[in-house]
Amino acid sequence: MSKQLTVVATARAKPGMEEELGKRLLALVEPSRAEEGCISYDMHQSNDDPALWLAYETWRSEEDLARHFEMPYLKAFGESKDEVLAQPLEVRKFSLKS
Repeated sequence: MSKQLTVVATARAKPGMEEELGKRLLALVEPSRAEEGCISYDMHQSNDDPALWLAYETWRSEEDLARHFEMPYLKAFGESKDEVLAQPLEVRKFSLKS
């Protein structure tokens, strides 16, 4: 049986691209939340460092997350991410234990 999965992803904007990165990341929220298997999908911006963004996502299963990564809007973000990111995305997966 599949288990619930949480993803924490951080993104750092290039200098001067903080607002543009935020716009692109926030555009992912609504379609992601509408996906089957999405339990929650929230985007955060650091209070201390406006260039730092964090996505906190909870998915029903690894399979649902794999489908998410195949969505056209997520692939489009991936193809253009180097325009706005200062460094590669850091994506970590966590399994629910309690």
